[in-house]
Amino acid sequence: MTSIERIERRLKLHDVRVLLSVVQAGSMHKAAERLGTSQPAVSRSISDLEHALGVRLLDRSRRGVEPTQYGRAIIKRGVAVFDELRQGVKDIEFLADPTAGELRIGCTEAVAAGPGFAVMDRIMRQYPRIVFNVVTAGEAALHRILAERGVELVMSALSGPVPEELLVETLFSDSLVVVAGLQNPWTRRRKILLADLMNEPWTLLQPGGPAGALIEDVFRASGLGLPRTSVITASLNLRNRLLATGRFLTMQSGYTLAPPSKYPLLKALPVKLPNVQRRVAILTLKNRTLSPLAELFIKTAREVAKGLRRRKP
Repeated sequence: MTSIERIERRLKLHDVRVLLSVVQAGSMHKAAERLGTSQPAVSRSISDLEHALGVRLLDRSRRGVEPTQYGRAIIKRGVAVFDELRQGVKDIEFLADPTAGELRIGCTEAVAAGPGFAVMDRIMRQYPRIVFNVVTAGEAALHRILAERGVELVMSALSGPVPEELLVETLFSDSLVVVAGLQNPWTRRRKILLADLMNEPWTLLQPGGPAGALIEDVFRASGLGLPRTSVITASLNLRNRLLATGRFLTMQSGYTLAPPSKYPLLKALPVKLPNVQRRVAILTLKNRTLSPLAELFIKTAREVAKGLRRRKP
């Protein structure tokens, strides 16, 4: 019997789960509370695991516990093991009832309200019992959450490099548009220059971020600096509320106004902008088997993307 086989005989999934809980909680006492067991039982599980592997997995101090390099190694694989087991249970549930299930996805806020909504809406019309658990965050945060298996896939615009452990499938590319509320006087104009709007009140994203930098590129390519910005926010909901007053302008991706996610109180202005485009893509984790629901989402996303590519700018 090899040393690996001996370790496999003595290593228990329960003990690995306890280790993950201890690291997440930061102490054995808190982990015991979360697991509904006693602190001595938690300590015993950690001790058994360390004995089976022959290395120290945790460093204990006044501040709590921290994983050693050996602990981090087993935690990384342990997260993958339990994720695959959860995926297996979801696969069984889907096979038993293909009309139901839960899919955890990540989206940037604008994508969630635009093409992400279109994909979910199309699926739920056919399978109303399917549940989507949607995590919204910035691009970098979504990459990290996906790598840590917090979501099964990410649908996001791409403004920068993507970590090597992620697979990328581009769905479509989209340009920016200038948007106003229907009550805004500029909506009655048939032709507008970007320079004409520089003195209007704007609401824009934070300069310097990935999406904010794209907006800066559009103004720079037009020979302009950024306009007077009254409200700087990453909240799409707040920007839309400001636009609905009829006083503000913003710049955002055209897909946010495309059916079926179209906002009835907003309108893209007839402003010709430089063709600065950004890809929208599906990101998945390499070497991770996707669930049937994730496959269905990706298939539907491709169909939605075809419609978005065909629509006129």
